[in-house]
Amino acid sequence: MTLLSSRPDLAVVGEALPHEAAALHVTGHALYTDDLVGRTSRVLHAHPVQAPHTHARVTRLDPAPAYDVPGVVRVLTAADVPGINDAGIKHDEPLFPSEVMYHGHAVAWVLGESLEAARRGALAVQADYEPLPSVLTVEEAIAAESFQGARPTVTRGDSAAGMERAAHVFEGVTSFAGQEHFYLETHCALALVDEAGQVFVQSSTQHPTETQEITAHVLGVPSHAVTVQCLRMGGGFGGKEMQPHGLAAVAALGATLTGRPVRLRLTRQQDMTMTGKRHGFHATWRAGFSADGRIEALEATLTSDGGWSLDLSEPVLSRALCHVENAYWIPDITVHGRIARTHKTSQTAFRGFGGPQGMLVIEDVLGRAAPVLGIPPAELRRRNFYAEGQATPYGQPVRHAERMHGCWDQVLASSSYAARREEVDAFNAASPHTKRGLAVTPVKFGISFNFTTFNQGGALVHVYKDGSVLINHGGTEMGQGLHTKMLQVAATALGVPLGRVRLAPTRTDKVPNTSATAASAGADLNGGAVKNACEQILERLTAVRAEHPDASWDELVAAAYHARVQLWAAGFYKTEGLSWDVTTMTGTPFKYFTYGAAVAEVEVDGFTGASTTRRVDIVQDVGDSLSPLVDLGQVEGGFVQGAGWLTLEDLRWDTSDGEGRGRLTTQAASTYKLPSFSELPEVFNVELLERAHEEGVVYGSKAVGEPPLMLAFSVREALRDACAAYGPPGRPCELASPATPEAVYWALNAARSAS
Repeated sequence: MTLLSSRPDLAVVGEALPHEAAALHVTGHALYTDDLVGRTSRVLHAHPVQAPHTHARVTRLDPAPAYDVPGVVRVLTAADVPGINDAGIKHDEPLFPSEVMYHGHAVAWVLGESLEAARRGALAVQADYEPLPSVLTVEEAIAAESFQGARPTVTRGDSAAGMERAAHVFEGVTSFAGQEHFYLETHCALALVDEAGQVFVQSSTQHPTETQEITAHVLGVPSHAVTVQCLRMGGGFGGKEMQPHGLAAVAALGATLTGRPVRLRLTRQQDMTMTGKRHGFHATWRAGFSADGRIEALEATLTSDGGWSLDLSEPVLSRALCHVENAYWIPDITVHGRIARTHKTSQTAFRGFGGPQGMLVIEDVLGRAAPVLGIPPAELRRRNFYAEGQATPYGQPVRHAERMHGCWDQVLASSSYAARREEVDAFNAASPHTKRGLAVTPVKFGISFNFTTFNQGGALVHVYKDGSVLINHGGTEMGQGLHTKMLQVAATALGVPLGRVRLAPTRTDKVPNTSATAASAGADLNGGAVKNACEQILERLTAVRAEHPDASWDELVAAAYHARVQLWAAGFYKTEGLSWDVTTMTGTPFKYFTYGAAVAEVEVDGFTGASTTRRVDIVQDVGDSLSPLVDLGQVEGGFVQGAGWLTLEDLRWDTSDGEGRGRLTTQAASTYKLPSFSELPEVFNVELLERAHEEGVVYGSKAVGEPPLMLAFSVREALRDACAAYGPPGRPCELASPATPEAVYWALNAARSAS
C-alpha cells in the first residue's frame, strides 16, 4: 500500500462528520462575497448595459447621458481598458464587445453610488446597433456549417467492419438540451485597490488563479499585482469555473479608475441571460449488435452547442467523446465531435463536464434497442459491461472493472429488483391509465482533468507555537464539503484532534498557480498537497521527538520552536501516471474510474404525462471515503441535479424571426422548472460500495462530486419503461430529453397509438 493511500489507526478521515460550516449555513451567519459589501465603505455598484439584439454591430455608444443621472459616477467602456480587452483564455471573448453575440450581451457597465443609480444610468446610455443574421439552434449551425474550435475523433478498430458483421443495426438521433446552473448565489465580485496600487478582488469563483490572471491582463499589470480571494460560494457546479473572470475584471477596472471599492452582483435574471450553461448536444448514431445482444460497433457524430465563444467547449467535447461508451465494451467504434457556434451565451463547465452528454448517447441507444432485440434492458446492459483486461476506445485500461459488477449486483439485491420487476409488470397489466416503470443503469466515470497540466495542487500548513494548526489550500468551497475533508486530512496526517485545525479562505497570495476546483479532483489534488505539507513538518519534528519521546503534541511543537525548527510548509501534489495526446485522442487521461449503479421506479399518468419518482436505490464507489456524511450528501444532491436535467429543466430561447429572436425565455424560477422537495424520490436509499480502497490516492479515497449525477439516467430509462408499457411489447420507445410531462405524454401516446 502506498504512503499516500495508507490510513492510520484512529484516523479522523473516515469519520461521518457534518460540513464544517453547516451551522453557519443554516443560521445565516455564513458570509458570502456580497455580504462583505456591508463591511466595506464607499462602495460603488455596477450595472450592465445589455444589448437588445441577438447578433448586431455596435455602431454608436454614447455614455454621456448617463452622467446626468444622479448618483452615476463612471461608465466603463472599451476605451477604459489599459490592458487586453478580453475576458477569456482563448482571446475570443471581448470584455467590452463591438459586436453583440447574444441577446443581453453587456456592451458597457455603469458604476453608481447605489445599484438603483447604476441601473438608471445604464438605461440612459445611448447605443445604436446594426442587426446581423443569427444562428440559434444546433440544427441551424449544422446547416450553416457554423463551427468553432477543434473537431476531435475517438476511434478504435474498424467500425464499418463491425457494422457489417452485426446481426442488428440501429440508427437514430439523440438530441438533448443544456442546463442552467441555478446556484443559490449569483455571480458576484467586490474589488478594491490599496495605497500601493495592489488590487484585491473578493470573487465567487471556482478558479481564483484564472480570475487573477484575467483581471491582471485586463488591467495590464502582472499577476502579483492582483490578489483574488474566495471566501466560499453559494454553489458553483462548474458555472463559476470560467464565467466569473470577466465580471471580476470589470469590478477591478472600476476600482482602479475610481479609487473606490466596486461591487458587481448579477440579479437572477442577469445571471441567467448573461452566463453560460451546460452544453446541449445533437448526436447522430448507428449501432450494431450481435444476435445475442453484444455491441459490435458504434458510429456517432456529437455536435455540442458552444454558444458564441469557445470557453471550455473543447475539453467538454473531449470528455464527452471519452465517455460515450459509459460502462460498456465496444470493440469497433468511431465517434466524431464538433462544436457549433451559435448566438447564445458561451456555454461552459457543468457538473460532469461533457461526461453526461456522451454517456446519454449510449444509454439512449441501449434503451431503444432492447425491446427490438427482445432482451430486458437490465440484462442488455449487464451483458455489455467491461471485463478486466479490456481498455477504453482511447486506450486506457479499465482497472477494477469488477467493481462495476459489484455495484450492479449490490444495488439489484438491496433494491429487490427482481421481485419489484414482477410487481411493476403486474401493476401495469391491471392499470390502463397509470403505468409504472423500473430501470437500472450503470456509471463509469474517469477522474482527473483531461488537460494533464491541471492535475496539480498546492497547500500551505502552519503549525503555531501553541500547537494549533492553520491550513490553506488551492481548492474552493462551494458547499461540496472540500474544506471539511481537508480539515480531516490535516488532522489525520498530523495526528492531532480535529479541533486543533482551522482552515483559512482560498487566496492566490497564499497558494499560487492553482487549478480550478472542478473535475471532481478537488479532494485528490488538494488532499495530496495538504498531506505532503503535513509530512514535511512531521519529518522536521522527528529529531525533536527523539529527544522528547513522551511529549504531547503541544509540548513537542514548543520544543521544536525553541530548537529553531521550521513549523510551516508548502505542500505540493501532482497526479502520477497520466498521459494524453489531444491530437490522436489517445492515452491515459484519468487516474482511475469511479463506478456506480442506480435503480429507479416511476409512475406515469396516461392523461397528462406527469410522473412521480417512487423509489431510488443507489450504490456508489467512493473508495475509502474521507468523509462519509459529506459523500452521501454529494451522491444525493448529484443524483437529484441529474434528474432535473433529464426530466424537468427545459431551457428555451425565442427561435422566431421576430424582434425577440434569441431571447432566453426561461429567465427565472417562475419559467425554469427546478427539482425541489416534491421531486425527491419517495424512498431514497444510498449506499457506498464497501471494500473499495483505491491505491495511489489520498487515504484510499475516490472522487464523488460528478459521478452520481449520471445515475439519474435510471429515472429517464424508468420513464421510457413506463411509456412503453402503454403500447405493445417489442416496440422501441423514443423519449425526448428533457423528459418533461409533455415529452413523456408524447412518448406514451405514440406507444398507445401503436396498440
